[in-house]
Amino acid sequence: MLSLALADRNSVSQLSSAELAKSLGANPSFVRKLLVPLVQSKLLRSQMGKTGGVRLARPAAEITLRDIYGAVVADIKIWAPRTGIPHRCLVSSNVQGYFEELIDDAQEAILSMLGQRTLLQALTELEIRESAKRTTSKVRLSVQNKR
Repeated sequence: MLSLALADRNSVSQLSSAELAKSLGANPSFVRKLLVPLVQSKLLRSQMGKTGGVRLARPAAEITLRDIYGAVVADIKIWAPRTGIPHRCLVSSNVQGYFEELIDDAQEAILSMLGQRTLLQALTELEIRESAKRTTSKVRLSVQNKR
């Protein structure tokens, strides 16, 4: 999604699964499988065929990280407690219910945080990090050249 947001920012109309796979160091078939739920959730538009590819279905500023997370993982919990524990004592009788509630609270906190951040904000943060790395590299080169 970030690669597609960057492509959109750079006026690239769409990217193929092969292009996305190359940038991610992944198999195009695997990338296509990842794209399916994003297309089904209407976060991406897909065009089939030799010149086909995918693009964002709406502006990156309107897509939250929660939208993306929800499309990809659906209702899968971030963590699942162990089940089937025999109820033999205070701990074993209550631990599953305790952790199920804890997991629900953690899941909601994560989803809330992801809902407050857009794809555009994430892309901007990556660009800031890249810029900072370049600045740091230039400073190091400058210091090395003065030696």
